[in-house]
Amino acid sequence: MLQIAPMVDWTNSPFRLMMRLLFPKAKLYTEMLVPQAVIRNPQRYLGYYAQENPLVLQLGGSNPELLLQAALSAEKFGYHEVNLNLGCPSERVQAGQFGACLMTQKNIVGACISYLKKNLTIPVTAKTRIGVDNFDSYSFFADFIDLLVDSGIDALIVHARKAWLKGLNPKQNRTIPPINYEFVYRIKQQYPQLPVIINGDLKTVSQMQQQLDKVDGVMIGRLACDNPMLIQEFHRKVYPQVTLPSREEALKQYFAIIMEENKTHSLSIYLKPIFNLYHATPFAKQWRQILQNALKYQDIKIIIENWL
Repeated sequence: MLQIAPMVDWTNSPFRLMMRLLFPKAKLYTEMLVPQAVIRNPQRYLGYYAQENPLVLQLGGSNPELLLQAALSAEKFGYHEVNLNLGCPSERVQAGQFGACLMTQKNIVGACISYLKKNLTIPVTAKTRIGVDNFDSYSFFADFIDLLVDSGIDALIVHARKAWLKGLNPKQNRTIPPINYEFVYRIKQQYPQLPVIINGDLKTVSQMQQQLDKVDGVMIGRLACDNPMLIQEFHRKVYPQVTLPSREEALKQYFAIIMEENKTHSLSIYLKPIFNLYHATPFAKQWRQILQNALKYQDIKIIIENWL
């Protein structure tokens, strides 16, 4: 299984659309959204292109009632799953009392997941770390996963490093705490029927494939932004029966879809997911220059006329 991670300032609707065109079988996520925003303006935060599904709404929160209101809206909008963020260590998230800091507040987490499971028809999943601050033993992690399972979680996604709530920013928290895949493998052995997806430091197709011997799938984050065609290579190995488009075919579909709608995003948002499409090819510099010209003159037709 291939999943593209929820990423702040990345996984908006245009980005997800491009990922879907490149990776037809991947599971896609929204950015982490707070329930209050979804409740206040569901069309803005839950709207998507039909091609994006299967699509997961990731929520960051600790109030069961608010989480449920947002999740029920997601159900109505056709989302396939709701995911609770239990791994983000940012200061903003800590101030709101959700994300990674909830790993030390099991009663709140259990109440949230149980309430969602009781009142939703779509799956409820969670994305977590293997520990937080000095709570980094396997027994702590295993106890936390026991709580998630007892609460009825349908699947588990684990970023296989702990989070430091103080002293590291979110970017550093993605790289500095050491990776420990073994904790995730042990949880999968303990709960063989629970779908377990692993995340963190997977940079080559070979590394991704090796994980599938131990767990049910991999979640890829920044690498999908920086080198999307590498992820397409992995997709081809996992789903060999699926025909994948070339870069140019995907671009033609992408532009055709976004040009049919009334403009709802800035041109920079539409171009961001395709900026690294020719990464590590002889055409990379020329491609980026064409995109820069399109941005300079605010004209997407420059790309179509000069490239496709």
